Amino acid sequence: MHKKIRRRMRKAWWLVKYFGFNTLLSIFTHEPHEPIVIKCNGGRVNATPYLLRWLLHVIDVDFVRDIHCRDGEFIVINARGNEVRIKYDGGYYVINGYRFKIIRGTFADTFLSEDYHDANIRNKVIIDVGAFVGDSAIYFAFRGARKVIAIEPHPGAYAEMLDNIRLNNMESVIIPINAGLASKPGKVCVEDVDITKWHHYRPSDCPNTVPAITLGELISRFGVDPNDAVLKMDCEGCEFDVILSDYEHVRLFRELILEYHPRFANKSLDDLLNALGRDYSCNIKGNKDLGIMHCVRK
Repeated sequence: MHKKIRRRMRKAWWLVKYFGFNTLLSIFTHEPHEPIVIKCNGGRVNATPYLLRWLLHVIDVDFVRDIHCRDGEFIVINARGNEVRIKYDGGYYVINGYRFKIIRGTFADTFLSEDYHDANIRNKVIIDVGAFVGDSAIYFAFRGARKVIAIEPHPGAYAEMLDNIRLNNMESVIIPINAGLASKPGKVCVEDVDITKWHHYRPSDCPNTVPAITLGELISRFGVDPNDAVLKMDCEGCEFDVILSDYEHVRLFRELILEYHPRFANKSLDDLLNALGRDYSCNIKGNKDLGIMHCVRK
């Protein structure tokens, strides 16, 4: 309890230090997505209480090295030392010039921690498994991807991804697919339709299902050359099913980057490493229970 109170006091102190006491009050006196104006570095930035809370969170988890304001935007120096421009404008949240309906929790990992920074993205085709609301797909496009095939099983997240793609006129770059990746054709169960919850998708039947799609089908349907493509997976356990049961297609890709979730698959990190170690050199950032794995073919 005392630790929680200290963290809240630390956040409040940080907000007052950089933006003044009135900014702290605005979090409590305005609706989450109500527009407010922040005075910063002698200028003004459009924001919302929701955006301020998100910024406080990413600072608290050490995803931010520095923050200041310039030309009507928050200038965030992220965990890798890169500049990220953020503001609220015309009813949308804007990151590096790209508009989103709302900033979700995953945006911190995508734009501030830059979990996929180490992948060789430029001029490549990216198979983005677990694209959620399109934040990773748009990040890949920002990094110079030639094409992004964005796969997302959750119906609400998929609908929001479609909106975000349209908002940024990226229909020619990002191909959205409402399906779940699996080792075999069939159905994938969407256990909970609440977009704010952490979901575990599994190949099975239930009241809410989407088609299961395989790597072989994706390669064939979209004419993907795996040697010139990157396979990204953040699919809450499907990486174990695909890598362990459809390795013949996984090994065709020159480069993989994935978030691993052993507890969802009742497997261990070593199971993945033993399979991938035959063909790939892999670097891991995280622990045995959760992390990012980046693999390049030997």
